[in-house]
Amino acid sequence: MQGQQKKVSIGEFKTIFPYLKKYRVQYALGFFCLVAVDAAQVIIPQYIRGAVDLITQGSFRWFAVFRLCAAMLVTMFFIAFGRFLWRNFIHGSSRRIEAELRENLFVHLLAMSYDFYQKNKIGDLMARAINDVGAVRNSLGWGLVALVDGTIMAASILVIIFIQDAETAAMAVLPLPFVTLAMFLFGRAMGKRFHRAQETYSAMSDTVQETFAGIRVVKSFVKEWWFVKKFGRVNDDYRDANINLVKLYGGFFPFISFLAGLTILILLFAGGRRVVLGYLSPGGLVALFSYLQMLIWPLMGAGFMVNMIQRGAAGMARINEIFRTEPGIKNHEGASRASPAPGVPEIELRGLSFAYPDSQPALENITFSITGGTTLGILGRTGSGKSTLLKTFVRMVDPPPGSVFIRGMDVRLWDLAGLRKLFGVSPQDSYLFSDTIKNNIAYGIDDPDPADSSRLEEAGSRLEKAAALSALDRDMENFAAGRETLIGERGLTLSGGQKQRVAIARAVLSKPEILVLDDSFSAVDAETERRILTGVLGERKAEGKTTIIVSHKVSTLFAADRVVVLEDGTIAEYGTPGELLREGKFFARMAELQRLGERGEHNGFGETFGERPGEGGSPV
Repeated sequence: MQGQQKKVSIGEFKTIFPYLKKYRVQYALGFFCLVAVDAAQVIIPQYIRGAVDLITQGSFRWFAVFRLCAAMLVTMFFIAFGRFLWRNFIHGSSRRIEAELRENLFVHLLAMSYDFYQKNKIGDLMARAINDVGAVRNSLGWGLVALVDGTIMAASILVIIFIQDAETAAMAVLPLPFVTLAMFLFGRAMGKRFHRAQETYSAMSDTVQETFAGIRVVKSFVKEWWFVKKFGRVNDDYRDANINLVKLYGGFFPFISFLAGLTILILLFAGGRRVVLGYLSPGGLVALFSYLQMLIWPLMGAGFMVNMIQRGAAGMARINEIFRTEPGIKNHEGASRASPAPGVPEIELRGLSFAYPDSQPALENITFSITGGTTLGILGRTGSGKSTLLKTFVRMVDPPPGSVFIRGMDVRLWDLAGLRKLFGVSPQDSYLFSDTIKNNIAYGIDDPDPADSSRLEEAGSRLEKAAALSALDRDMENFAAGRETLIGERGLTLSGGQKQRVAIARAVLSKPEILVLDDSFSAVDAETERRILTGVLGERKAEGKTTIIVSHKVSTLFAADRVVVLEDGTIAEYGTPGELLREGKFFARMAELQRLGERGEHNGFGETFGERPGEGGSPV
C-alpha cells in the first residue's frame, strides 16, 4: 500500500455516510444553530448603519443610540450561545465519528490474515489509524462548518449589499470569480501534496517503531549512528513534503486576503463617490464596509474548506485501502466446530502439500495422524517446513482442501475462532506485552468478574499453577513486585529464558486441547527444561490432551510418543524416539552429535542421552 501515488477523489467519503447518518440529528441541530448565528451576524451592520446615520444627522436623541447598542449587545449574546451549541453538536459528532472509525479500523486490522502484516509495515498502519483518521475528523468538523458557514454568509451578504446599493456592490465583487478559480487550482494541488506528506509520515513512523523495537540489536552492534542517519533521511523527507504543502497553503490565503482587500479598495472608491453624490448614506457606506469585512471569512473559509476536505479525502483514501482489503483467511460458508468423536484422530494430514506465492513448495505430500492424548515431536533443519506445518493446523496459512483435518473435520470448514481456541501456542518468538508478569500469563483466559470472589480465587490458583509448571515461580519471588512486576516493552527487562517460560505459562494456563511448544526451550537450561516437560506432559497425559513439541534438541524430543522428522518439506522419518535411533538416520545422527557435544550429560528423563530403557523408546 505504501508509496502508491493515487488520484484523490471526494468520493472516498462514501465510507463515512453510515456514520453521518447515525449522527444526522446532531449535525442537523448544529447546522441550524450555525445558520441562526449567521443570521444574527448579518444583522449587526444594520445596527451600525442606523447608529451612524442618526449621529451624522446632527440632531438625535442618545436614547435611540443606546437602544441600538442594547439590541446589538443582545444579538452578540445570542451569537456567543449559538456558537457554543453548534460547536458542541458538530465538533462533538466529528469526534465521536473519529473514535468509531478508528475502532472499526482496528477491528478490521485484527481480522486481517498473517500475510497482510508481512506486506504492510506497522508504522504505516499506525499513521493511517492516527494521522489519517484525524484528517477525516477535521474535514467532518471544520471542513463542513467552513462549507456551510461560508456558503450561507457569502450568499446572505451578497444579497444584502446588492439590495442596499446594487451599483456599488457590483463593482466591489468583481474580484470574486478569481476566488473560485483559485479554489479549484489550489484544491487539486493541495490534495496531492497532503497525500505525499502522509506517506512520508508513515515512513518516518515505521522507522521509529522498527528502531526502538530492536533497540537491543541496535545497541549491541553500536549502530546508533546508522539509525540516526536513517531517521534523518526520512525526517527530512517529511519536512520537505510539509514545507511544499505549507508553501502552497501559505500562498493561497494571502492571495485570498489580497482579493478581499481589493474589494475594500473598490468599495472605498465607488462607495465614497456615491456618498458624495448623495446616492448612499454615510451609515450605508459603513454598513457596506462591515459586510465586506465579514465577507473576508467566507473567502478565507473557502480556502480553509478546500484544504480540510482535500486532506480528509486523502486520509480517507488511505483508510479505504485497508477497508477494501479482505482477509486472506476467513470463515467459509457453513463453518462450524467439531466435537471429539471416538476413533477419530485428533490431527490427521492427508497428502498435505503447500507453497507460498512465488516460492518453492514448503511442504510436499505430508501424511500422518495422531490420536488424542499423544505427544508429537517435530524435528528438522532450518527451512525444513516445521513452522509452515504448524501454521496449517490453525489456518495461519490456508492448506489445500481435504489435506488437514482436526477431530475429523477439514480445517477449512472449521469456525476460525473455534479452531484456534483448541490450540495453545508457545511460539519461537516469545512476544510479551508491556504489562505485568501476571497479566502476560493470564492473557489467554477471560478476566473473572471482580465481584465473584470464588472465580477470582480460582483464576489466581490457576495462574500460580501455570507459573509452577513453567518453572517461573522461583523467578517471580526474586522480582521486586513479584508477579505484579512490569516487564517493559516486549519483555525488555526479562532474560530470554524467562520470556520463554512466561509464554509457556500463558499457553498452559488456558488448558488447550492441543498444546504447541514451538522451540520453547532454546534459551532454557537442561534442568529447567526437564522440570517443565515433566510437569506439563505429566498433567496433560493425565487429562488425555495432545501436545506438539518442536525442537532442535533431540533430548527434548525423547519426551514424545511419536517424532516426525522433516527434510525439505517432506517426511524423512516417523516413529517413536527409540525406533528412529535404531534406524540410524538424521534423528540418530543428531542424537549422537548432541551427545558428544554435551559429553554424556543426562537428558533428564532418567538415562544418559540416547539410552532409553524399554523396547521402542516408549515415553516416560
